[in-house]
Amino acid sequence: MLKPSITMREVAEAAGVSSMTVSRALRSDSPVSKETRERILKVVKELNYVPDQMAGSLSSKRSGFVGVLVPSLNNLHFAETVQALTGELEKFGQQILLGHTDYSIKREEQLVETMLRRRPEAMVLSYDGHTDRAISLLSAANIPIVELWERPAQPIDHTIGLSNDDAAFKMTNALIDLGYSKLVFLCEPGDDWTRGASRRRGFVRAMKAAGLDAERIIQIGTPPISIDHGAEALPILTKRFPDTDCVFCVSDLPAFGLLSALQKEGVRVPEEIGIAGFGNFEVSRFSSPSISTVVVDPKRIGIAAGDLIGRILDNPELSQEQVQINVKATPVLRSSTRQL
Repeated sequence: MLKPSITMREVAEAAGVSSMTVSRALRSDSPVSKETRERILKVVKELNYVPDQMAGSLSSKRSGFVGVLVPSLNNLHFAETVQALTGELEKFGQQILLGHTDYSIKREEQLVETMLRRRPEAMVLSYDGHTDRAISLLSAANIPIVELWERPAQPIDHTIGLSNDDAAFKMTNALIDLGYSKLVFLCEPGDDWTRGASRRRGFVRAMKAAGLDAERIIQIGTPPISIDHGAEALPILTKRFPDTDCVFCVSDLPAFGLLSALQKEGVRVPEEIGIAGFGNFEVSRFSSPSISTVVVDPKRIGIAAGDLIGRILDNPELSQEQVQINVKATPVLRSSTRQL
């Protein structure tokens, strides 16, 4: 049988003080004397008392948590972003409530509505597009909203991200500068609402600007594209674009899958074909050969988001100005592509 939870009144009786004094003693800016507070905290520990934060939030109008939505829980980038964000928010006395959208804007909409019912003090979302209703709900929430990993054309509030279009454009140009002209872009189908589509547009833009064929695109799998999808793309590549000299993949995972498949077939990389990815995942750094990629620091994104939210919550006047923090994205050429 479950035992009833210890109440504040029981703590007060054990410490010989009023419930109001207990409540004040539990605050970080407690006005209670040091001796009394230490006695109360000792009783709290002995009785394993857990304060009712919801009850406190009703009076203070502060929930003490930030809603965070990410598209994937097994993506290292999002994991590192959330970890850094959590550490930064804790400095401001905030915790996160984490939601997983599974790359579905409809699921994101449902989670936005559910989280807003709990009155978060801010919302953080990895940008992969939003439904109109999600945008309306977030815009009307009257709390800081931070979109990560992309610079939306029409941000809801604050943004901390990069132009995935520009980053892919730079990488494509870097590959063209190496002498590649028969490039193929490997990505997912049905990606119009994702950051992957922005990267595809950057590839197309660079190819057209160089006077090269921009229609050399293979779409396979579903967002998020995986290592398996990269390997499965090889027979499609061989059939559709047998003259390919380099494949630029929408992320490092399919790049590694394609690299592995090519090596099994005895195709030498980069001597016969080059491979590039996006994201600087561990798999790109430690594969053999190491994979050329676009480097983005996910931890810096999380730290910047946590710091921004903390400063706004401490000084609400800061929220009046829309903040847009640009994140550096750098093409890095490694052993999977030709050398200059």
